[in-house]
Amino acid sequence: MVGEIVKMSEKGQLVVPSSIREEEGFEGSDLFLAVPIEDGVAFKKLDLDLEEEYEELKEKVRDRFQEEGLDEEVAEEAVDWARN
Repeated sequence: MVGEIVKMSEKGQLVVPSSIREEEGFEGSDLFLAVPIEDGVAFKKLDLDLEEEYEELKEKVRDRFQEEGLDEEVAEEAVDWARN
């Protein structure tokens, strides 16, 4: 693949050329990690499943509450407190 020249907008946005988007299967909602490198920045697409991440975190929190002997009511009160 040969690179293409792109221009940064005043808001700091770069447009990925359509040929690269199509070849790589990039979508508008994709997430990328920007990594500073010598003379520029490299972008790496991130494949995150946020729903799966949330479920794993929820399980960890539930397990920790059980380890500490806290019941669901205490958890709900803590969430209400945090929201306020």
